[in-house]
Amino acid sequence: MSLALILVIVFCSSLVLTMIGLGGGLIFSPLFVLLNFPKGMAVSASLFLNGTAAISAAIVYVRKKMVDFSVALPLIVTASLGAPLGALTTHRINIRIFLIVMAGVIFIAAMRMLFSGQVKEEVVEIGKWRKIFGGCLIGLVIGFISGMLGIGGGVFVVPLLIYILKVPTKIAAASSMFIVCFSSTSGFITHASITNLDWKFILLAAIFSFTAGQIGSRIMAEKLKGKTIRRMFGIVLLLFCAKLLQKAFMG
Repeated sequence: MSLALILVIVFCSSLVLTMIGLGGGLIFSPLFVLLNFPKGMAVSASLFLNGTAAISAAIVYVRKKMVDFSVALPLIVTASLGAPLGALTTHRINIRIFLIVMAGVIFIAAMRMLFSGQVKEEVVEIGKWRKIFGGCLIGLVIGFISGMLGIGGGVFVVPLLIYILKVPTKIAAASSMFIVCFSSTSGFITHASITNLDWKFILLAAIFSFTAGQIGSRIMAEKLKGKTIRRMFGIVLLLFCAKLLQKAFMG
């Protein structure tokens, strides 16, 4: 695949996934793995680009006061601790197990995109300690998965914020982007310390990811829609899942 096409995919993925509270890692990481990037390089590059898109989007969301810091801060702390543990795990597990785990997570994400219905907003007051402890546990698990697979974690953070901590949909998507900034950065730093990186590619792709994040976040801040987009990406993720399993078992 040519560099130009990869950059187009990076831009489009960041643009669309940022609009629904994600950062692009769901596409970047399996794509880079299937393009035969070394495992550590694939994950670290995905985390860097995912974090870049998230930072770009978070700037817009913070300015528009769409981030719930009381929910986000506990997640940030534990996600930033869990991501390095996940990153270290990446370099210790067998490539076949890595591919199977990634395929499983991608499959769950695809099912969520394909079959999640319209969320019914509930005005529920959640206790302070439930927010703190619930957020810490969610952050630790999501941070670990993010650091190990390079997917960012937004696809799981958003529904957990909505259904467990009762955060409104738009606020959950915006807060997710803010959280992913830190988990992706934490995981990337750990990978960068033990992996040889292609900085020329990463920084060039980051420009496309950042620009797309600015555009996508502004669209989402005005109007959150995306049922058709979610389903399209769900189908794409299922294809990635199939290819990852094929690579795991057939080489």
